[in-house]
Amino acid sequence: MPRILPNESLLLALTLSLLISLVAWKFYLLTLSGALSALAIGFCIVGFGGFSWALILVLFFTTSSILSKLFPDLKEKVSEKYSKGSQRDWGQVLANGAFGALLAIAFRFSGENAIYWVAFCGAMASVTADTWATELGVLSPYPPRRINNGQIVEVGSSGGVSLYGTLAATCGGLIIGMVAWYLSPVALAPSWIFIITISGLFGAMTDSLLGATWQAIFYCPGCNKETERFPVHRCGRYTHLIRGYSWLNNDWVNFISSLAGSLIPVCLWFIL
Repeated sequence: MPRILPNESLLLALTLSLLISLVAWKFYLLTLSGALSALAIGFCIVGFGGFSWALILVLFFTTSSILSKLFPDLKEKVSEKYSKGSQRDWGQVLANGAFGALLAIAFRFSGENAIYWVAFCGAMASVTADTWATELGVLSPYPPRRINNGQIVEVGSSGGVSLYGTLAATCGGLIIGMVAWYLSPVALAPSWIFIITISGLFGAMTDSLLGATWQAIFYCPGCNKETERFPVHRCGRYTHLIRGYSWLNNDWVNFISSLAGSLIPVCLWFIL
């Protein structure tokens, strides 16, 4: 079995991951379980992937954390629909980063096959695009529409899309695409910026489609509102399933969307 990394590099990966996780926990960006999960994810991505992989991960986490703290008054109005708050727990960390960690490990043991790098970039573009759409979509002056049938829905509803949210998703994917192309450990044509951007948008749209169809959505009889929260809503009343699969919560939707975001760059890697 090939040696993974020198001991000094593994120590550096552990130190950086620990530092970032502690800072995020200290500033209430992560719960304790989220910080511990981020430590494991960060160690795998930094230790097995390297500098470029680490910066893509940090870019996603930093921008997502900043955006989650903006416009608190607007977000308070729709927070009752979300299953969790802005402080990310272990489920959210794994949903957004576990696939990337697996790709980093595969990258190292494959002899640094570049296909795992472009797959990673597509996956990270997806989770970034989806997060940007969620955090900035609330600014839209027009109500969102459900992606599968065009029905007008309340802001924050699963499966709802808007022009603002779509533009935000595109920008999030573009940021990852540009940085990924610039930092790529292998030579990539500039067209890969566009490919990764589209991959991010595709992943975000996959998230919305799952949210509109198969994701578990519950109903609170006390508030007379749909929500992702289960089993108890913010008002203290128990919620019950009204559509979707009970096991397919938002964390699973995010994880599946990151897989979807990696498909386009992987397919085009074989073609190009």
